[in-house]
Amino acid sequence: MARVSALLPPPGTRVVVAMSGGVDSSVVAALAHAHGCETIGVTLRLSDRDDAPKREGACCAGSDIADARAVADAQGFAHYVLDYASAFRADVMEAFADQYLAGRTPVPCISCNQTVKFRDLLGVAADLGAHALLTGHYVQRIDSPAGPELHRAADPAKDQSYFLFATTAAQLGMLGFPLGGLDKPSVRALASHFGLRVANKPDSQDICFVPNGDYRAIVRQLRHGSDRPGDIVDLHGTVLGHHGGLIGFTVGQRRGLEIGGQAEPLYVIRLEPETNRLVVGPRAALAVSTVWLDGLNWLAGPIPPDGLDVEVKLRSMAPLARARLLAADPHSTDPDSGNRPRLAFPEPQYGVAPGQAAVCYAGSRVLGGGFIAAAA
Repeated sequence: MARVSALLPPPGTRVVVAMSGGVDSSVVAALAHAHGCETIGVTLRLSDRDDAPKREGACCAGSDIADARAVADAQGFAHYVLDYASAFRADVMEAFADQYLAGRTPVPCISCNQTVKFRDLLGVAADLGAHALLTGHYVQRIDSPAGPELHRAADPAKDQSYFLFATTAAQLGMLGFPLGGLDKPSVRALASHFGLRVANKPDSQDICFVPNGDYRAIVRQLRHGSDRPGDIVDLHGTVLGHHGGLIGFTVGQRRGLEIGGQAEPLYVIRLEPETNRLVVGPRAALAVSTVWLDGLNWLAGPIPPDGLDVEVKLRSMAPLARARLLAADPHSTDPDSGNRPRLAFPEPQYGVAPGQAAVCYAGSRVLGGGFIAAAA
């Protein structure tokens, strides 16, 4: 516990803890309170439905608010519930549906962290006069002479740095991640030490607003008529079959095409929302060497004119890949690049889907990243 306490502000400091009702954030709040911080727990109500999901293993379930409140009451610190259902629907759910209709594969947890989790909660913390906002994320903030840095968690199996790449330098200065140096068994042991009722609560598994992982049902609910049947074509435009709606597919997908009689397996190469066509081809056609980025958030100083060697994650569960990051060229006349920064890979990458994040690392440090706009 002493190692974790060293990551907390001094006793007497006012802190806000983002409490989801799970074991991780509950342990952070209990640690801050036991350390002597003036602790204020804040839980966001993200659904305006009375029948919000109560399934086990689901984030933001209907019982989570009660769990967070019970932890605060038992430990003896203040706790508030804030209604952010409208903001969550607009900033996360609606954007999620629009991205799918545009043929992209969004990562809603990143959008949630960008908006209601950090942007809005940091505003709440400032309004309450708090020195810091503490969360239960598995990621590390390491202070250097140049300022705070974002690093991967000590436990690779729990690392959440991919989902936090869009944290700005200004936000990082007010954020604390006390669990970044621990593994999950250690956190559960702390929960038992504090006698928290959530000590054995299952981890969140699903996207919180996607029951049973059926994201297509959510898109259909938010965007009526999104399941428009269309053609499945090969790389030459020859019709091979038909699909029931582009929202059911993503780049690199193999299952669900229901096309037989081919010499080799077929994969989704790209989605064409403008023509409602699904383009398929052999795995070799998925190989890309260049990825252009939108919304680059950079935490590591200027990118050199000749580029920077980095390691990149192109999906949350993907292995790191070597690449060279090149800054946007303001003088470029290439209509495809749109003057975007780009990643050049010495080895081909497969299944690169627009809408996913590309996160750059140097060792354990998160340098920054952006959203995949296009690949070639």
